[in-house]
Amino acid sequence: MNESPILKDVVNKLNRLPDVRIFRNNTGMAYQGNMVSIGDDRFLAHPRPITFGLMEGSADLIGWRSLVVTPAMVGGRVAVFASIETKRNDGRGRRATEQKTWAQQVQRFGGFAGFAESVGDALSIIGADYM
Repeated sequence: MNESPILKDVVNKLNRLPDVRIFRNNTGMAYQGNMVSIGDDRFLAHPRPITFGLMEGSADLIGWRSLVVTPAMVGGRVAVFASIETKRNDGRGRRATEQKTWAQQVQRFGGFAGFAESVGDALSIIGADYM
């Protein structure tokens, strides 16, 4: 199974949970500029690169899980950042160095982060025991 069905399953399952919101984080680079026509051909004049997404290595899915703060923290709620990188479940889903670094940084600062090959993996990453 490639990543796309896994990603969709994870998004659908996690966004049905009452305290989780997950969003697709597309990353990449493209060119923008003005389209010009010369005869039947169209070209991009003065192309400029534009990057999108959080950064190279950031996960496929980002969002948060809302947690109740302890009474020592006034009993409010906080949204804890969540980052889930979906991978193929056939052993061919490569974990790039940038992706590993991203996940480690999110975890280091108190967020939920990891690699998921299934909905169960995603639930484990965010510390949810729903099934």
